[in-house]
Amino acid sequence: MFIVDVFEAIRTRRSIRKFRPKPIPDEKLEMILEAGRLAPSAGNRQPWRFVVVKDPERKRALAKAADNQMFIADASVIIVALGDPEASPRWFRQDPMIAVEHMVLAATALGYGTCWIGAFSEDRVKRILRIPEGLKVITLLPIGFPDEAPAPRERKKLKEIIFLEKYGNLPEHSISNCISIS
Repeated sequence: MFIVDVFEAIRTRRSIRKFRPKPIPDEKLEMILEAGRLAPSAGNRQPWRFVVVKDPERKRALAKAADNQMFIADASVIIVALGDPEASPRWFRQDPMIAVEHMVLAATALGYGTCWIGAFSEDRVKRILRIPEGLKVITLLPIGFPDEAPAPRERKKLKEIIFLEKYGNLPEHSISNCISIS
């Protein structure tokens, strides 16, 4: 059972770049991976694979391959998300990202910290993990016990990013006044 509801996980999620040296229990890690497995995908193709990395030397090698972002190696585990262009030529990048965000929210709900890593050498990551040629590295996701509590970052107001019916059509008041919810 999750500790917080999904909206609380969304509100409290932060990019964590400092971790305490403590392993995540396997049953909690499986819950996080299960959240990714359950994610939707185009045509239910599920064009993802995930490499779970716990070995300290391999984590350090991945951190170096990720533009020397060495904090990654301090996480309890790094999940490397892969996309399969053969399984889903059009959505092999987006679908694994949805699955990873499910994992991020599950990890947050369980009290762990994460940080999306998009800066890395794909060739180096593939060599370190012996990833087959046809798969693409989508992201690295370090997960661990946070050793920091970053303040929330400012977000744009809903009225700055929402339009009604067509682009540029701003809501007169709040969105709830403009949309009937049954």
